[in-house]
Amino acid sequence: MEAIRNGWFSEISDELWPGQCFSLKVKKVLHEEKSKYQDIKILETETFGHALILDGVIQCTERDEFSYQEMISFLPLTMHPNPKKVLIIGGGDGGVAREVAKYPTVEEVHQCEIDDRVVELSKIYLPHMACGFKSPKVKLTIGDGFVYMKNNQDQFDVIITDSSDPIGPAVSLFQESYFELMRKALKPGGIVCSQGGTYWTDLDHVKQTLTYCKKQFPKVGYASIHVPSYPSGQIGFVIGCLNKDANLAEPSKVLTNEEIKSLKLRYYSPRTHKAAFELPFFVEDALKDI
Repeated sequence: MEAIRNGWFSEISDELWPGQCFSLKVKKVLHEEKSKYQDIKILETETFGHALILDGVIQCTERDEFSYQEMISFLPLTMHPNPKKVLIIGGGDGGVAREVAKYPTVEEVHQCEIDDRVVELSKIYLPHMACGFKSPKVKLTIGDGFVYMKNNQDQFDVIITDSSDPIGPAVSLFQESYFELMRKALKPGGIVCSQGGTYWTDLDHVKQTLTYCKKQFPKVGYASIHVPSYPSGQIGFVIGCLNKDANLAEPSKVLTNEEIKSLKLRYYSPRTHKAAFELPFFVEDALKDI
């Protein structure tokens, strides 16, 4: 549930973050519609720029989107010794495609997004993100990610799932069956990285998702980053690797300062890569047996 009252948008969800909400001061409602799959709103806000809202939940804002897009992309890309073919599930705003297409060794970026309206509206209102679709490396398919992966097994070096939260149409992306599909769609040594929720409001969900991933991948990890426009200011990624000897906190490719500048990165670096895996003790303790 969400509300716009007295010039403020409030993100309210008793299911995802009971007893709290995050609010943005709204200058203008740029667009709103009900697509085949979800309610879509795009707002012009006072301090966070344009914001994409799906089913009442903030997906990204101009002010801080780069932290999420860079980390969900560059964590798995730099873990892999030579990623050439990448699959993105979701990510209809184009931000992940923008980041993945930057990576020097990546030759093909295949993306499967179920809601074409998110893509088209992002091109209009979030062009700094949707520019990712302009890369000649990117091939976009509008459709069901489950079906896409069933039809494309043993194909990808890296699979990135940029999903909304585990309610509504995205629930299935947090189940063991989904991690099994991703595993089968990977080449040997492949890596997956999925939006994994926040430990501040639902540590049990983080633990459950990581457990599902562990049943399919010999090496798993949870990385944490800061995104101010998310309710807890924190979001995490569940990572699975087919190489059981991999050290997820140590990138295979360590970017130099010159490479970071040339790639126009503002959040990801070898230091933030390692730091993402340094978890608070209460989280580390909850996840230690996985």
